[in-house]
Amino acid sequence: MKKTERKRFSLSPFQLIILGFAGVILVGAVLLSLPFASRSGEATPFGEAVFTSTSAACVTGLVVHDTATYWSPFGQAVILILIQIGGLGVVTVASSLTVMAGKKVSLLQRSTMQEAMSTHKIGGVVKFSGFVVKATFIVEAIGAVALAPVFIKDYGARGIWKAVFHSVSAFCNAGFDIMGEEGAPYRSLTPYASSGYVGAVIMILIVVGGIGFLTWRDVAEHKFRLKKYSMQSKVVLMTSALLIILPAIYLFFAEYGGLPAGERVVTSLFQSVTTRTAGFNTADLTTLTGASRLMMIALMLVGGSPGSTAGGMKTTTLAVLVSSAFAVFRRRNDASFFGRRITETVVKNAAAVFVMYAVLFLAGGAAISAVEGLPIGVCLFETASAVGTVGLTLGVTPSLGAASRAILILLMFLGRVGALTMVYAALSGSKVPSRYPVEDITVG
Repeated sequence: MKKTERKRFSLSPFQLIILGFAGVILVGAVLLSLPFASRSGEATPFGEAVFTSTSAACVTGLVVHDTATYWSPFGQAVILILIQIGGLGVVTVASSLTVMAGKKVSLLQRSTMQEAMSTHKIGGVVKFSGFVVKATFIVEAIGAVALAPVFIKDYGARGIWKAVFHSVSAFCNAGFDIMGEEGAPYRSLTPYASSGYVGAVIMILIVVGGIGFLTWRDVAEHKFRLKKYSMQSKVVLMTSALLIILPAIYLFFAEYGGLPAGERVVTSLFQSVTTRTAGFNTADLTTLTGASRLMMIALMLVGGSPGSTAGGMKTTTLAVLVSSAFAVFRRRNDASFFGRRITETVVKNAAAVFVMYAVLFLAGGAAISAVEGLPIGVCLFETASAVGTVGLTLGVTPSLGAASRAILILLMFLGRVGALTMVYAALSGSKVPSRYPVEDITVG
């Protein structure tokens, strides 16, 4: 009887990932709702605390209150801890604490770590998690040291906290900022729009965090010997480079024409980098043309790479879909990269991820537009930002009602844990049906 009960109530790795994130969000919401978490000393409504906690833990950056002017130092510290846990992953943090305590990591924990970190095999996953944690703190420390001189010059001793906060937020692709001031909230990094130095540091942190630890392990092991990189690392680097360079070129010629040439280059490049999951901005997004907003929506949905601090449907998903399409155009049986064939299962997963993100993005935008009476384009921008865990906004998030905020909370959560993770968690333990007879269907 005991064995039956144990088997009945055992959780799958996917369910553990979801419950872990949900638990962190709930604890964060309780802490943020406390009176001393706000500068006013008044308790924050629990719904607003849940929204902020979800946005931080899911490294999104959408806010209903300006982080700098509304939250106290305690509240900002809670947000930063949530960002760090969300960026590393709840499972990675929990497993690292287990190892530090000298306890043995169970097979279930290892399996959960494998799913959470998107590694291809369970062997060596504990060692890899150690590499992830160490690399994260080293890069964030370097980023904070690099930003500190500028921020200390502008804000005095407060600049140290600003440097640490923005380094962690940038590396974790969170997009939270504490640059707002009384009378000038929600400024993001616009005060440093013309600073090539600050822009470069933030962009490097975003790219390093968004490329993924699997790729950086290849870089650490093989340095500049690109031929020894795994196929996935090559695809990630190639796709990431294209998704940075091509949008930046478009923005340079289509937008920001009134800026000096140097600032125009920095602004175009920064918006291209930050749009895919970071959520910082150095320019007013409401002035962009419809075509530029559409391009940014597409970039937000793509997001970062597997095993990274970023969200979205991932660069590899886009690459597999494009490669599969080209294989069809060229009448080839299989998609391929760098002389390696992609299995049919991977192509199916990529198609499923794309469909799920598209449905969530469109359904969420349509629902918010209907509830709030806002233009559909504005609402789609917000839902793309939420499900892609980006945090860019056209300024409507703080004014949304409870129902619309609930939709964004759900999208942020699904975007971070992964839509397929939710499906696998729901269907864990279900029987696989027998294969049906084959019959052709015409598409296209």
